[in-house]
Amino acid sequence: MSYFSHESAYIDSGCEIGEGTKIWHYSHICSGAKIGKNCSFGQNVYVAPGVVIGDNVRVQNGVSIYSGLIIEDYCFLGPHCVFTNDKYPRASGEWKLEKTILRKGASVGANSTILCGLELGEYSMVGCGSVVIKTVPPKALVVGNPARIVKIFKCEEIKEKFNFYECAN
Repeated sequence: MSYFSHESAYIDSGCEIGEGTKIWHYSHICSGAKIGKNCSFGQNVYVAPGVVIGDNVRVQNGVSIYSGLIIEDYCFLGPHCVFTNDKYPRASGEWKLEKTILRKGASVGANSTILCGLELGEYSMVGCGSVVIKTVPPKALVVGNPARIVKIFKCEEIKEKFNFYECAN
């Protein structure tokens, strides 16, 4: 095993977990999930079947990553952020799963909610407690309910503040 999982974590057979990844207390990784290298999953994280997660992703405590979510490299998911995967969920009947994509370097603040069927652009940031109902462009900072753009970062700022040296204008 080239990754670490705490003894209380539950790892289903049939999932792929990259080298150097750490999975902490009471987390559950479902069969069919694909997780990259050097990721970190905090306490009580759930990763559903079919989820794809890139390398160097950090997921804080209490995050559920449901089917339909694709998370690229170097993303950050703050504590207890929420992702939906059906715009009109009901207790019975068919679910219509919608794909949500977090592009490279996207960050989601604690207690934020991300509606399904959207894309968070490269190096974008969602402020704590925000409710995202529209696609977020690359390098944008969005905050509020509903979330709105308050800043577009320049690559120089992203490189300096966040240590992402691959940013291109």
